Amino acid sequence: MISVRLMLMTGFMYGIATLPAFAAAAGSASGELIGADGGSRGTVQVTGAPKGVLVRIMTKGLPPGWHGVHFHEKGDCTAPKFTTAGGHVHTAKPVVHGLMHAEANDDGDLPNIFIGPDGAGTVELYSTLVSLSEAGRRPALLDSDGSSLVIHASPDDYRTQPIGGAGDRIACAVLH
Repeated sequence: MISVRLMLMTGFMYGIATLPAFAAAAGSASGELIGADGGSRGTVQVTGAPKGVLVRIMTKGLPPGWHGVHFHEKGDCTAPKFTTAGGHVHTAKPVVHGLMHAEANDDGDLPNIFIGPDGAGTVELYSTLVSLSEAGRRPALLDSDGSSLVIHASPDDYRTQPIGGAGDRIACAVLH
């Protein structure tokens, strides 16, 4: 007769063995954050979820303080200004920016992140405004021209048009 302990261990080991399959089923994308000088400034990982995406950002070598973060419509991070990333991800025009704006429709909006005095930061954010790759009413980050995640020099005030006063683009990651 098989012991309960053996059955539990077998179930636990089966769970560990199948974990990557479940993660792959959800889908994920990642990218390296690059600075205006072309140097590495950290990583971004985006994991698909049933009603949005989970975003993990790990930074290094960025200016301390609060910074605006947005999903941009093109998977192109040409330094030094990253304007090739285009505008924010969106499904409607004209685009109205701001998580705190009553008429907002800017799907690329994300909350601000805080970078510590050493230039490092780690944060997880959740967005219900986009999807990883599914079609539908939420724009897909992994569409035909891709997308990127951009970190700005200043915090987003969540109201001002067109980017919440977030300022220059200081780091960018192409998501793939």
